[in-house]
Amino acid sequence: MFARRIIPCLDVCEGRVVKGVKFVSLKDAGDPVSCAQAYDAQKADELIFLDITASHENRRTMIAVAEKVAATVFIPFTVGGGINTLQDIRDLLKTGCDKVSINTGAIRDPNFILEASKRFGSQCIVVAIDAKREAKNRWGVYTHGGRHPAGLDAVQWAKRAEQLGAGEILLTSMDCDGTEDGYDLELTRRISESVRIPVIASGGAGNLNHLYEAFTAGKADACLAASIFHFGEFTIPETKAFLRSKGIPVRT
Repeated sequence: MFARRIIPCLDVCEGRVVKGVKFVSLKDAGDPVSCAQAYDAQKADELIFLDITASHENRRTMIAVAEKVAATVFIPFTVGGGINTLQDIRDLLKTGCDKVSINTGAIRDPNFILEASKRFGSQCIVVAIDAKREAKNRWGVYTHGGRHPAGLDAVQWAKRAEQLGAGEILLTSMDCDGTEDGYDLELTRRISESVRIPVIASGGAGNLNHLYEAFTAGKADACLAASIFHFGEFTIPETKAFLRSKGIPVRT
């Protein structure tokens, strides 16, 4: 059985790591480079850096900050936010990151996923899906940092993204984001069962049992968390020790 991954997320706004609730009410959580160094020292499996206002502000992601973070860590590192062209991806990969996360650009032009996966390999193309429950058994997809509905069903979009060449899905529940009440297990399970590529559960982690539930009931391949790590409630080693005690395979 593949080891499950624990991934801290650095949501960055105006050069600072922030954490909000349901994509609003942002709270400062520190300097991105210092945060990255701390998670590298704790042996996080990966790190995700998201420039959360790049698409809304119609600009490219912050290359300089991404470059500094990439130079700081020795664990796999993903960058997202405002990525719309193959040149954007090329420039980010040159900074030293291992993967890129695309959302708004992929929805605007789904063939972008196909072109990117052919050019750079599906292993480094992560399609991020920001989803909000709209009805029973239906979650809508949102773009521009959760500001605009895309008119897409989240499960169907995940399946199409896989068909176009995505190597991984970063799935964020907008309903659960920042609430610390747990992941949307139903949404996570539905998408995990609908695709063969890895699914990263995101949005809602408030305690270590929530991660356990995402891996078991949600069938996620990885769990992304921010608040429980940024503000010192749990460390990565504590998290892995807890999951090992519950029978979840994790990297030591």
